[in-house]
Amino acid sequence: MQRVCLALPTMRACPGTIADLTEEAAYAVETFGVEVHLLVLDTTEDAEFAKNADAVAALTPAPGVFVHHLGNEAQREFFLDVARRSGGADPELLLDLMLPPTVAYGSCVNRIFLGAAALGCTSAHLRNDDFDYQVVDGEKMFPIHHELLSIGKPAGRAVAGVARSELDPADADKPVMLVSAAFMGELNVDIGEINELDPEVYRDLVRLWTPRVWTREQQDAMVDISFKGAEPETFDSDDSVLGVPDIWDVYMCNVALDHRGYEVLPLVPSLRTIGADYALLHALVHSKLPAVIHKRHIVNYYTPERRVGAGFVSYQLRFVKMLLSMLYLYPVYGQMIDLGRGLLDERHELLVEPILALVRGTVDLDRDVNEQCLDEVDRLYRKLGGKYAELADVVAGQRQQLLDEAREDAERWAVLIEAWAPMVAAARERGLGG
Repeated sequence: MQRVCLALPTMRACPGTIADLTEEAAYAVETFGVEVHLLVLDTTEDAEFAKNADAVAALTPAPGVFVHHLGNEAQREFFLDVARRSGGADPELLLDLMLPPTVAYGSCVNRIFLGAAALGCTSAHLRNDDFDYQVVDGEKMFPIHHELLSIGKPAGRAVAGVARSELDPADADKPVMLVSAAFMGELNVDIGEINELDPEVYRDLVRLWTPRVWTREQQDAMVDISFKGAEPETFDSDDSVLGVPDIWDVYMCNVALDHRGYEVLPLVPSLRTIGADYALLHALVHSKLPAVIHKRHIVNYYTPERRVGAGFVSYQLRFVKMLLSMLYLYPVYGQMIDLGRGLLDERHELLVEPILALVRGTVDLDRDVNEQCLDEVDRLYRKLGGKYAELADVVAGQRQQLLDEAREDAERWAVLIEAWAPMVAAARERGLGG
């Protein structure tokens, strides 16, 4: 029986989301006859954790659905044991890459990947804790419907499960390792308030995220589409297309990944950095592997804690770190495009060696670009005034730390890539329990 992992990494109380995902899991069992492991990796504490634990305890048991709710201590025990079993020279460092003391979007998804391996799952189906499903005629439109029609199958067989096919016949034997839809609603990076305050400042700020080697026209085109997802009228519960996707059509908040992708390449374990979880998507897309893009978009919403006080500052610092991270990520993504199908072996699976070489090649890049980026961030935040001027003071006070962290994140990614295969094997051998 096919075993899949429906996954929710969370750092907040989200009992409603847990209940919704259990419904999606039950739908998958009933519709496709699979075994679904709902994996909730929870880094909340005390009362917040208790709310999630109560939500799990209140779930009505469903045949074929197995729920795993792991808090900080259980995760620490598991990942440290995996690190030790993997034979890594520094298990504590590997644990820190997997479960750092601060927010790390890539790390939380990497934990899902090792958890899925430990559970013996062949695919991971990722959801966020700040979304709703679309509802049509009273029925929730679960993305897992399209995901399980195609994920892991040879593309030639997956044709039968899609509405449209743009598959090159030469790609028929290649596996579908990626199925994705988009989101609707709020921007997936919470900077919409800046656009409301000053659209020009917003555009200048988002332009800092674009490749510096691009023309102004190309940068402006990227600004126009960044962080916006899909328009509501594009939702279609039945539409799907098989082919080589555009990177702008895939989103980590609404995605299924085959184990032959995530068991080869971990995500960037960047500390407090938005957007650090897209490297695997770039590898799968730029290697020209066929994928399925469907239109069961989810609805993104904002949680209030990241718009006021310390939560606002913390979130905006993650955005600034994202801007700085691109100095190290864009060269990797660009060379992935150049390598194309050269990223695949004879079995059409990802080769990790060329990617590791690309990552190592970025570590010593000149930081002048990031120095200039922080200068511009400072100018733009101060132009907005108010809490953004106060934020500029915080960024200025952490300037050297932010610059150092961005480089160290690249170094940490290289370490994790090198250690990843033994860690996956150790997780699979150990299992999630015990």
